[in-house]
Amino acid sequence: MTTADRLGRLPAEREDHYMRLRGAHVVGTKALLAVRENIRAAIEARAMICIYGRAGHGKSFAVNASLRDLAPQIIHRIQFRARPSTRDLRHELFYALELPGRPPSHAIEFDRMLRGALEETRVLVCDEAQWLSKLCFEYLRYLWDDTGTDLTIVFTGGNGCFEMLQSEPMRESRVYCWQEIDPLTLEEVLDTIPAFHPIWADADPELIALCDREAAHGNFGPGRRSPTTWPPA
Repeated sequence: MTTADRLGRLPAEREDHYMRLRGAHVVGTKALLAVRENIRAAIEARAMICIYGRAGHGKSFAVNASLRDLAPQIIHRIQFRARPSTRDLRHELFYALELPGRPPSHAIEFDRMLRGALEETRVLVCDEAQWLSKLCFEYLRYLWDDTGTDLTIVFTGGNGCFEMLQSEPMRESRVYCWQEIDPLTLEEVLDTIPAFHPIWADADPELIALCDREAAHGNFGPGRRSPTTWPPA
């Protein structure tokens, strides 16, 4: 985990495009615009929101790009690559919120500190939320439910995130909005790719369609690539 991740900040804009592709542009796809509007509404409502989909569809990119425009000063981000315990989650929140001193040794003291810090208006992004256990989801709900906190939570995740949040009525009922990020349609690909990078600007639409059909299948890239990371050929 990088220093930026530990401090709970959004990645720098240069990290948005796969391998920091120079000349790449952010393209306002329907999915990106929908994410921005849904996050804006969630912040206004002090709500929890879930943005999910398969790897490569651009969930994290859309969230990061939207939050830079909507609320850059109050964003705190946590991310896990393995299943954490509630103790791990408490410590990640401590560092993401940039709290002073050392983490408290007792859970009661830790919870009191976190609730106090969350009395300020904050937006918490839980990236790769499919790694969170039921206990971790419950702990975040506990913090969000506290009448003294002013917290918006944005869950983003791949396979398992949607199912985990919907598996318990107490959690499912608190999610303000669900948005699944789907692959681009061919029509969207033909509109988006020429605007994404100058090398594609004058490309034959049939070539773009061929690349999509043979390789991309409506995705900008496999794995962790973002929605503007279809690498020029």
